[in-house]
Amino acid sequence: MTFQQVSEPYDAYDVLVVGGTGVDTNVPVGALPVPPADSHPVPPIHEGAGHTGTGVALGCAALGLATGLVDFLGDDHPGSLVRERLSGTGVDFRPLISPHGTRRAVNLVSPDGHRMSFYDARDPHDLRMPPEHYLPVLRRARHVHLSITHFARFLYDDIEELGIPVSTDLHDWDGLTEHHRDFALRSDLVFLSTAGAGERISDVMRDILRMGRAEAVVATAGAGGAYLLTSNDRTPRLVPAAVPPGPVVDSNGAGDAFTAGFLYGRLAGRPLEDCARLGAVAGAHACTTRGTHTSPIDTDGLHGVLPEAPVATVTLPAPPPVGDPGLPEPPEPEVSPAGA
Repeated sequence: MTFQQVSEPYDAYDVLVVGGTGVDTNVPVGALPVPPADSHPVPPIHEGAGHTGTGVALGCAALGLATGLVDFLGDDHPGSLVRERLSGTGVDFRPLISPHGTRRAVNLVSPDGHRMSFYDARDPHDLRMPPEHYLPVLRRARHVHLSITHFARFLYDDIEELGIPVSTDLHDWDGLTEHHRDFALRSDLVFLSTAGAGERISDVMRDILRMGRAEAVVATAGAGGAYLLTSNDRTPRLVPAAVPPGPVVDSNGAGDAFTAGFLYGRLAGRPLEDCARLGAVAGAHACTTRGTHTSPIDTDGLHGVLPEAPVATVTLPAPPPVGDPGLPEPPEPEVSPAGA
């Protein structure tokens, strides 16, 4: 494996993203699920850089945060699409070239913006990132965001030794799959979708707080908004969905945009609920653009969402109580915004 320098490093990083680059092939379909047939005519298919690490990094950089990104990437055509997308965006991308190729996904996208994704992770289970590659940038980071790629879990010891806050996105974790557990229990801030756990989502959120080190868990629910649970809460707090600034055309990348908006508020010292509101606006914006991470929101897009003066974030020490009666009911939305 060899290192390819894509951009000049920052003296310090507001956010260092680890893992989660790849290429998305987005296929527009008439409806989900797709009716059985040998073939379906579809509108033009789009291929471009995507995946969660790419989205969080691009979202953070668009919001003015000094952003680094380390990952494995193939020396192949999909890898060139990732490098081209990140070039000139302000993201300091430092890939190690892997002989296993660039990760890919095929996403079926319906007219209402919903999707079904087929993910090709392709990294072998024994893939490890050498410390000499990530430690120099890790030591200059204010915050680390780990994608749930397998190799990223082996950075936790160094992150904890350096005392750097860390977040992760578990996506549609059901609370049971072992792959996600390290990420869930060793992160200070945990994002996930309500899709995997369904009606058990409040129990899963509570277990993450009780068993791990997280001070807050955020579960995104698409048009239903998001739920925020801290150790000060008996039940998850509903954060209403934001109204998208245009028609909803594609939910790919909305969850990553939510994360970037949340981290932007967090690093500015905002209270957690304000951070979730910023995330909701960023996620709603992402649903109005076709493709994955094609036009992340900037600070002008977040202007006026919150009062100008930031407020210091409160430390949340105690574990949450048990016996949560469930999630509050979201209001009826008209469109499908953040948190896919």
